[in-house]
Amino acid sequence: MQKEDCFYLGKIVRKYSFKGELLVKLDTDEPALYENLDAVFIQVKNSLIPFFIESSQLHKSDLLRLNLEEVTNEEDADALLKSDVYLPLELLPKLEGNKFYFHEVIGFTIKDKSFGEVGIIKGINDSTAQALFEIDREGTEILIPMNDEFIVEVNRTTKSIMLDVPEGLIELYL
Repeated sequence: MQKEDCFYLGKIVRKYSFKGELLVKLDTDEPALYENLDAVFIQVKNSLIPFFIESSQLHKSDLLRLNLEEVTNEEDADALLKSDVYLPLELLPKLEGNKFYFHEVIGFTIKDKSFGEVGIIKGINDSTAQALFEIDREGTEILIPMNDEFIVEVNRTTKSIMLDVPEGLIELYL
């Protein structure tokens, strides 16, 4: 399994017991969706390794307590601490309307109601307080906040997103 075929589920943050149980900090708004998994992929060095789950349960809202088949003691668990956990993309619930996953809209065309075609989404910067569309307009980078009030329509058929941004925001970059 390649990383491009997966989505980031969370990070192993600590051990839960001396029997090798692990706590995964989930990166999701709906942790309950991931309570009954059969397997996960854990990044070990630069490879995704599949691990089968004996049992799992939610622990304090956004932590998932995992009991993995091959992890039976503290040493095994220690080797996986701070590792990223992934799942195949096909396990992502489908989103409707103007909701989307960040990876899903890379390559979409951004249009603005007043400005017209802005450019192509080349990435999403979510390291700031407000996530930003990183848009390429003929070699010029334009950053637009991913604000629900700006998003008019997400069209998966035409691979485009219609925005209505404040006047002058796009022109600042040109």
